[in-house]
Amino acid sequence: MIDTLISNKTRIKLLLKFFLNSNTTSYLRGLESEFGESSNAIRLELNRLEGAGMLKAHSDGNKKMFQANREHPLFSELQSIIRKHIGLDKIIENVVERLGNVHRVYLAGSFAQGIDSPVIDLILVGEVQKDYLVQLIDKAERIIPRKIRYLIYDNDQEKSIDWESFMGEPLLIWESLNNTTARVSENS
Repeated sequence: MIDTLISNKTRIKLLLKFFLNSNTTSYLRGLESEFGESSNAIRLELNRLEGAGMLKAHSDGNKKMFQANREHPLFSELQSIIRKHIGLDKIIENVVERLGNVHRVYLAGSFAQGIDSPVIDLILVGEVQKDYLVQLIDKAERIIPRKIRYLIYDNDQEKSIDWESFMGEPLLIWESLNNTTARVSENS
């Protein structure tokens, strides 16, 4: 979807990197090795996004670190487009909200680090009907072009989750409010 609107693959990778998880920071050489692209192409796009105010930069030693600019007027819209591109909106709509007493959902793995992947890793916390979850995931996978992997923890197990065992820090994407309404995390 997004590649029909934005033809520059490097720009798409940068938008995914910084707007999926706005806490993500990175620098040119790190992006070069992560994307497997030339530093010139990445530098050009970083400069364009920074010039447009979509990214902000700061120095960390001799590195220029980049991060999404949450103050940009289009930040929320860009983040929403990125989430829709990945299919998170469909997962939340078709899977999480129908499972019963789910308290939190975290995005883990590559996507939590802002790296595109054919697999979406989720961590669900709460009382989940596993058979129904498998049915809903099957339906969601037909809508989005990705596979979904999941881990389920009940409420008592959440305190003992070894968060450091996951590749990167998992990102809270959904949280139950008073067990009747839900929201997608705004601090992501």
